[in-house]
Amino acid sequence: MWQYCEATGDTEYLHTKGAEMLLQIGRFWADLADFDPGTGRYRIRGVVGPDEYHDGYPGAARPGLDDNTYTNVTAAWVLTRALDLLRRLPAWRREELFERVRLGGDELPKWEEVSRRLRVPFHQGVISQFEGYDDLADLDWDAYRARYDSIRRLDRILEAEGDTVTRYKASKQADVLMLGYLFSPAELRDLFRRLGYDLDDEVWRRTVDYYLQRTSHGSTLSGLVHGLVLARARRAEAWKYVQEALQADIADIQGGTTGEGIHLGAMAGTLDLVQRGLTGLETREDALWLDPVPLPALSEYGFSLRYRGHWGVAVRRRRGQLEIGVPDSEESPIRVVLADRAVTVAPGETCTLELPMS
Repeated sequence: MWQYCEATGDTEYLHTKGAEMLLQIGRFWADLADFDPGTGRYRIRGVVGPDEYHDGYPGAARPGLDDNTYTNVTAAWVLTRALDLLRRLPAWRREELFERVRLGGDELPKWEEVSRRLRVPFHQGVISQFEGYDDLADLDWDAYRARYDSIRRLDRILEAEGDTVTRYKASKQADVLMLGYLFSPAELRDLFRRLGYDLDDEVWRRTVDYYLQRTSHGSTLSGLVHGLVLARARRAEAWKYVQEALQADIADIQGGTTGEGIHLGAMAGTLDLVQRGLTGLETREDALWLDPVPLPALSEYGFSLRYRGHWGVAVRRRRGQLEIGVPDSEESPIRVVLADRAVTVAPGETCTLELPMS
């Protein structure tokens, strides 16, 4: 919803139904978070992250996991956006909204605190998927890859052996790394900084490597998520995962599931990987932000998008250049921001930007 409003400029929706939705979601996360005096942090317990393998601790009586990093960081993001929105609203609308959703002024200080004090666990110099992840057993990945043609459904393999995947450091698909899919490197660093953690490039690189070695890619979405994360990290192996995502249904990489229906989410994700991943496209602060990624296997590409009432904004990447064309209309000019400069492109104009060679 927030991204929709950033892309369209639909402030009417953002200030009405969108605001109500965002505040209620923020309230949900703030209410779910409990303060732990021992750590001085807020914690969210009993949840399941994007990795569907781990839905509880081995042998535990209750389901769910504590302090799933993806959950805690995205909860902090929601609360931060809700507070940002309240600051933007006119006073009369803010008061009207408080009354409509019965939001007490005493709730907001907790929202602010939770958005800055949610816990993110670490181990061995990397971000932990959840509290206690490091206590899980190590899996002999090489042995299983040698024994089976495919270990995408590692959960079923282990169940057939009388074992369970919940005992191991093993993921079906991206969990911690989903943060690198949703947020640009800069935004992710800012989120961690707000929470009081330093997330530099080296910590993120180690985290990416760590979970790549412990993921079975049991979902067709896994390849495209890892492809985008690796592209943003400017890693050459990104293309391997891009190809895997493109071949998901053509090659039926899941071993029979394509016959039951194509994987539409994965197909759409391959477009998102090019449009958002390779260009570094973001819509925020009333601008289009771009941070193009050099990928030799796909050195030239182009597409069009709709932004703030402009239909058919053309974006084309060529070697060493990025071209942005805005169709002629009565709409306002578009502000485009790159890492080292910002330009304004008026309707009917095309701007060609030279990119650093890397």
